[in-house]
Amino acid sequence: MLGSTHGTLTTDSRPARVVACGERPAPAVHSSTAGPDSTSADLDVSGRPLHADVPDLDRFFRPESVAVVGASDAEGRPNTGITRQLMAWAERVGARIHPVHPTRESVFGLPCVPSVTDLPEQVDLAVLLVGDPLPVIEELAEAKVKFAVAFASGFAETGQEGAAAQARLAAAVERSGIRLLGPNTNLNAFEKFREDLEGPAIALITQSGHQGRPVFTLQELGIRLSHWAPTGNEADLETADFLSYFADQPEVGAIACYVEGLKDGRSFLLAADHAARRGVPVVAVKVGRTETGARMAASHTGKLTGADGVVDAAMRQFGVIRVDGLDELQDTAALLARARTPQAEGVVVYSISGGTGAHFSDLATEAGLSLPTLSEAKQAELHQWIPEYLNVANPVDNGGHPVGDWRGRKIIDAILDDPDVGVLICPITGPFPPMSDKLAQDLVDAAERTDKLVCVVWGSPVGTEDAYRSTLLGSSRVATFRTFANCITAVRAHLDHHRFTSGYHSPFADAPRSPSPSFRKAQALMRPGQQLSEHAAKQLLRAYGIRVPREQLVTSAAAAVRAAGLVGYPVVMKASGAQLGHKTELGLVKVGLTSASQVRDAYRELTDIARYEGIDLDGVLVCQMIEPGVEMVVGVTHDSLFGPTVTVGLGGVLVEVLQDAAVRVPPFGEDQARAMLTELRGRALLDGVRGRPPADVDALVEVVLRIQRMALELGDDLAELDINPLMVLPRGQGAVALDALAVCR
Repeated sequence: MLGSTHGTLTTDSRPARVVACGERPAPAVHSSTAGPDSTSADLDVSGRPLHADVPDLDRFFRPESVAVVGASDAEGRPNTGITRQLMAWAERVGARIHPVHPTRESVFGLPCVPSVTDLPEQVDLAVLLVGDPLPVIEELAEAKVKFAVAFASGFAETGQEGAAAQARLAAAVERSGIRLLGPNTNLNAFEKFREDLEGPAIALITQSGHQGRPVFTLQELGIRLSHWAPTGNEADLETADFLSYFADQPEVGAIACYVEGLKDGRSFLLAADHAARRGVPVVAVKVGRTETGARMAASHTGKLTGADGVVDAAMRQFGVIRVDGLDELQDTAALLARARTPQAEGVVVYSISGGTGAHFSDLATEAGLSLPTLSEAKQAELHQWIPEYLNVANPVDNGGHPVGDWRGRKIIDAILDDPDVGVLICPITGPFPPMSDKLAQDLVDAAERTDKLVCVVWGSPVGTEDAYRSTLLGSSRVATFRTFANCITAVRAHLDHHRFTSGYHSPFADAPRSPSPSFRKAQALMRPGQQLSEHAAKQLLRAYGIRVPREQLVTSAAAAVRAAGLVGYPVVMKASGAQLGHKTELGLVKVGLTSASQVRDAYRELTDIARYEGIDLDGVLVCQMIEPGVEMVVGVTHDSLFGPTVTVGLGGVLVEVLQDAAVRVPPFGEDQARAMLTELRGRALLDGVRGRPPADVDALVEVVLRIQRMALELGDDLAELDINPLMVLPRGQGAVALDALAVCR
């Protein structure tokens, strides 16, 4: 028998068991239907939207008419260069341009009007080249302008005063009905994109224009770009708006993002969900992993960066591929935009050198890629062209010489014809023209006849070789990289993305639309602004069907003895009070009591300690002892960006020592609850170690799902919930919450 130092909870009835390139794949869209008592099909139980609001940005990127407010043609003025660039852009997209300036009759030969109200026609887009855009917003509204861009800086990125000015601007924009890009943005949306490139394109979203330059420059390597949204301070239009819009554009094969701070976590997740349902990959650099990075991000965009662990988990939960470097961003986005749907997950490494193949294979395997051993029949086939003493099991070592003649192409085709192979990767560490040039051409030719992914790592630091610049980069079917690491990152992201979207079911489709009976019970137990006693916190858990041990709250020694007889010896006794947190450290927990005399003595000792420490008690809990199992922690906290979050990890004293926990943002389903467990370093404890039986994982998953329902329904009213430990008993015996802490807002 085990007495936990963290307490116990009542053995209510068991909860119910858990029931358990180039061509974009068909969207995995699932319709969401509300229940019979649903309040709205578009709002969840807390009144938050369940679908992304996708703005119609067609007239932003392809306007018919544009007003340039503050236009200039005076030499040496900053606005002159901007006006000239906007005129060139307007000509490319076929838009009429109207300069606006109070003292000029013409700008670059075009008639100029003094005010927005004097425009000769209703315009789609107004570009504001003024220091303070606020006074212009009302005029734009009167002129029924659809979109505006504000370049001006000096807003939230500068501190409190600037944040107040941005709030005034945002309020004016909301009243006007205009959609605003900026402030503190730039000209990236009006760049010249190459129109001679074919195939799926990358759409780019950045909060720092310069950080998007590497992705934009991919055009020089033959990778198509279709859009660039420099969101700036996001007083109105934000990353999520462009993410949702780009996911609907048929030419977009992948979306690349550089994110410093999210304006609204919920909007971002809805947009990511929209992209996942459409099957469009999203690759993101999100700064703020460290305290220094978070401070820099705030100073630049004036936004919260959020707790990075939550950001990371939320992105993973909705299929956003997070990378760290701009080089990874460009390489991964380029591969995902152009690669076809994988036919198999097996990766074969093929090289001129055995050492190169072994090195790459080690790194790929460690990163989680599957390198299957080729069948004996396939190996025998390869040995027709490769000497018998060389390894062809995977990695495949050709020894060098076969690539210089007709055998090279035969080897590549034979590997690609294997049904278990979905990806062929050929690392070429340095140029050796007698071999590398022919090998590169054979790979390009083979890639043209297959739907499988062919990747080449060109390791030369020079990068001017003809085999690289012309042969490899000239192919739209071969994915070419400069480093092992970026190739592995991109291939893993490609396989992960298609695995994720092939079975994707939007968690918002099943989110509760109306409160459950559990919510009504729980609401009556909440005490605004207070921490609940353990007894009250357990009542909250009971309301949601989470098992707790048998227990009674008593206020006398005699009552404690009677309670022990009803609960059944041995018992645990604990002090219970509204502001009482760490009971063990104060000696306010007594474990393994087996007689009436021990219970009486324990009651007196607990109340004496509480009196001495000045702690107000609502009573003493007499609790059932619970059989040993795996101690876990399940809890709810609030994130500044995403709202309620659910955490599960190893519990007891291990929670503070190991900090082994996984996080999700509600709503989520059983698949994500189980995925949380696979992320734990101590996951093996649940499978049974050192002769212990496997734990009841189904019951643990059920508790996690019930807690996320509680988090959704109680929302902001529940500031914090901590079940530690949740004792997960052997398989088939359930899980019991032994202690609980709850704080109400």
